[in-house]
Amino acid sequence: MGGLLAVSLAVGFRVVGQHPFPPETSPEGAYARIAYAIAQRHPRDAFAYLETDSQWAAYSVRDMRRKACERVRTSYPLGEQASLLEAWREEAEAPDGADVFALMAASRGWIARLERDLSGVASVEIAGERATVVTTRGTRYPFRRRENGIWGLTLFTAELAAEAERAARDLDVVEHAAADYDRVRGG
Repeated sequence: MGGLLAVSLAVGFRVVGQHPFPPETSPEGAYARIAYAIAQRHPRDAFAYLETDSQWAAYSVRDMRRKACERVRTSYPLGEQASLLEAWREEAEAPDGADVFALMAASRGWIARLERDLSGVASVEIAGERATVVTTRGTRYPFRRRENGIWGLTLFTAELAAEAERAARDLDVVEHAAADYDRVRGG
């Protein structure tokens, strides 16, 4: 089904002699690129079409997990390290925020959710810096215009922000515990 969706999107949006999609500075263009990325099984490519807050949250998750893992390795006793390092390894080792998004999209069922609901654009409602893409299946996708003019999907912002907050709290706990371990070892 994904391949069929990708082909229909590419054909449906083709402009003679031009690009296969509407401009990414339109909600339809951003949606088409997300749909294409998901249909091609490249969720990482959809990252460019998330709103800025989602993108920053994904990078924050990576950075916080990386710092926490580094601190665990340097200060925690060997017996205490393994479970934490394994739980956070993929996010900490992710090259960038797009990879964190792809990991979370796969593990949280976002890809399956999008695959189930993606279809052609029936209409677009724009109100200032916000827009809603309504699909032919009746699904509504919320977007926000980013600083660079590209529209970003806001569907996953709350979950990404919550994960970034969780990663920050985890880092704080790790820092405090690591300081305790360092004190015990040093004194």
